[in-house]
This record gives sequence, structure tokens and C-alpha cells, in this order.
Amino acid sequence: MADKKKIMIVDDSGYMRQVIRRHLETKGFEVVGEATDGSEVVAMAQSLQPDLITMDLSMKNLGGIEATKLVRAAAPDVKVIVVSALGESRFIKEAVTAGAHDFIIKPFTEERLISSVKSALKIA
Repeated sequence: MADKKKIMIVDDSGYMRQVIRRHLETKGFEVVGEATDGSEVVAMAQSLQPDLITMDLSMKNLGGIEATKLVRAAAPDVKVIVVSALGESRFIKEAVTAGAHDFIIKPFTEERLISSVKSALKIA
């Protein structure tokens, strides 16, 4: 991949961040940062300028829906993919309304994550 896309991972679970990082790096994506809650991602996204953020929903301090709204307001070009165990339709609808490109329900396959990332970043 010539133009490496920068991705940021946001999840309060260290194990889940590790799983997502491994899937992304195996496919040649560059993980530029990790955050454990919504308030961290809002601060970090401005300095790291990722192309895409994977966002958990249920986190302390600031949840994924609010964080998605704030990140997208500050950087409209950033794509957000929500990765959450909260798969009820109201959460999916809220995430998409907040500006998420996609919603992946945990547990997920590597193929599901990578296809969503490629779709969001418009990579063939």
C-alpha cells in the first residue's frame, strides 16, 4: 500500500485494541495511536490526524457516540467505524447519525474489519 492510511484505535479494552491493531497491521495499515476513552481520542485525533478511527461505544468519561460527534465536527474528513458489543439497532442508528461510516458488532472476523476499513477509506 503506497500511501499508508493512518488509523487510530479507541477501546477501553487493551486486549481488543491489540486484536484490532494486529488485524490492521497484518494488512499493511499504520496504527498511529490508541486511546482508552472518548475524551482521549478527541484530544489525540487533532495531533495525530488519522484517516480513520475505530471507536468503541461504552467507555468511561466520554462514550463513543459523543466522541464520534466531536471528532467528526473537528475533522470532517476522518472516517469512524464503530466496533462495539452493543449491537442493538438503536445504537447502530445513533452511531450512523453521529457520523460513523459503519458499525461492526463484537466479536468480529478479521475479514469484516478489513472490508469495512477498505470501504471507508475507498481502497479497492
